[in-house]
Amino acid sequence: MRVDLGGGVTVERGVRLRLPDGTELVSDHYRPAAAGPLPTLLVRQPYGRAVATTVVYAQPNWFAARGYNVVIQDVRGRGDSTGTFVPFVHEGADGAATIDWLAGRPECDGRVGMYGFSYQGMTQLLAAAEQPEALRCITPAQTAGDLHNGWFYHHGAFRLASGMGWAAQMLKADARRLRLRKASDALESAWANLGALYTSTPYGGAPVLTARGLPRYARDWMEHREPGPFWRRQDISGRESSIRVPALHVWGWFDTYLHGSELLYRALCEGADPGVRGSQYLIAGPWTHIPWGRHAGEADHGPAAELDTDAILLRWFNHWLKGSGEFAAEPRVRSFALGANRWETTDRWPFDGDGGTETTLFLGSGGRANSTRGDGVLTDMPSPDGATRDQFVYEPEVPVGGPGPGGASGCFNQSRADAMNNELVYTGPVLERPVHVRGCPRVRLFATSLRAHADLFAKLVRVRPDGRSENVTHGIARSGRLFGGKAGGFRADAVMEWAFPLEPTDCVFGSGDRIRLVVAGSAFPLYDRNPGSDVPPHRATSWDWLQNQQQVVHDAAHPSALVLPTLRPT
Repeated sequence: MRVDLGGGVTVERGVRLRLPDGTELVSDHYRPAAAGPLPTLLVRQPYGRAVATTVVYAQPNWFAARGYNVVIQDVRGRGDSTGTFVPFVHEGADGAATIDWLAGRPECDGRVGMYGFSYQGMTQLLAAAEQPEALRCITPAQTAGDLHNGWFYHHGAFRLASGMGWAAQMLKADARRLRLRKASDALESAWANLGALYTSTPYGGAPVLTARGLPRYARDWMEHREPGPFWRRQDISGRESSIRVPALHVWGWFDTYLHGSELLYRALCEGADPGVRGSQYLIAGPWTHIPWGRHAGEADHGPAAELDTDAILLRWFNHWLKGSGEFAAEPRVRSFALGANRWETTDRWPFDGDGGTETTLFLGSGGRANSTRGDGVLTDMPSPDGATRDQFVYEPEVPVGGPGPGGASGCFNQSRADAMNNELVYTGPVLERPVHVRGCPRVRLFATSLRAHADLFAKLVRVRPDGRSENVTHGIARSGRLFGGKAGGFRADAVMEWAFPLEPTDCVFGSGDRIRLVVAGSAFPLYDRNPGSDVPPHRATSWDWLQNQQQVVHDAAHPSALVLPTLRPT
């Protein structure tokens, strides 16, 4: 039965596709007033067909009113679709089967495009990797092609807030579907108090995530701490060349999956089928995961941040599905410059300083860089021989927090957080002219650690002329990933070189601003706390926590530095 939505658009709800294994995938089909056949846009998601990725994009009928069939499908084991939901595992085959089915329907002209963000971005990538003939273009937004490195872990540290929060969200739906009332009630309570969930130990055995009858996929994410076959079975890492369609990528500078989005874009630009490497487009805005607008955390990035992504998507689909050619004039990269609060266009996203130069700022101090009250500085020359080291203490009982409160993403005032003595703060001089940072900053820190199991967290901060400080980007590294822990020759209290990149950014440090680097031993609950002992973090309780003394060394032989990819002044 079709329902009239106005403007000539109708929707047919509950259309079923039966797969060879007996699973039925259920979708809603929105159709325009225009006579067909016409191209079809597909969204596959696990949150209910009515949601239809509308938290960031227009309603499906908006696209239908502009000449497209729009299909919103519940993935296997979600909504009205039958089968068992196991995140990511079935999305490639199920997506390809859906595309083949849609292409053969009378209302479709044989051309299909996909859109959606986050999990819906993964459903696009996994389906595209199966190379269904009718799929002509995708728009993966705020997602990742490498689930281990880009979604759940960052240089060895588990993304605790996003990982556990999403696990609770997904398991709530499982509990309701399985009629597990007690587990459902517990998950609802946990969802209302995520802070308590993050602090539960061991977090890998949190009762609400491991209740009898619930699926075990959340536990699997926490237990498979290294890349390998478990993850490759669920994503496209290592087979990027199988993607043979143009892609419009969307990032958020404060998005949970920014690192994964950048890795995906790099992989498709460098490793995708040669015929589509030149058809990778990027929009990078000042957004969190939700929403996409001018406000991110405490910051207002101005009216320019409210980009009409729906209109851009429409031009994208018109170009690739209707042959309009209208996207030919679009820039390859549209990037929002934080600080300047303006959009800029380039031919490609800079890789490791490509398209500009590098600015190296060396860490220095008189031996007391602790907190914003300390004497840590960033200079253009390394410290001399014999320079005093900076020491801080990492305490798992009270770990240093991340840039946002409670693991929240966005831009926040860092002044209070950076007044803590258990982190090191290095601040550059007042800038006489703007410095435009675009790309992935990186740090090279020569450091010691009392414990073989340790983290270093680095945060790039912009200090405004009035003293307000705002987080720009950050990164973390775990000793086990960099050095292999004890087995890899990590030596207690020995100077080791920690070199790792931060997440990408585009930020103009203006005249009168200062550049600041903050170094700490944690960023909880953005990432899981390192227990400091041999017990894996997801199995550790307070009985396993060990305090750690860490030092950052900066002298002529150990020139600890912040390296910024900067654009040449114009």
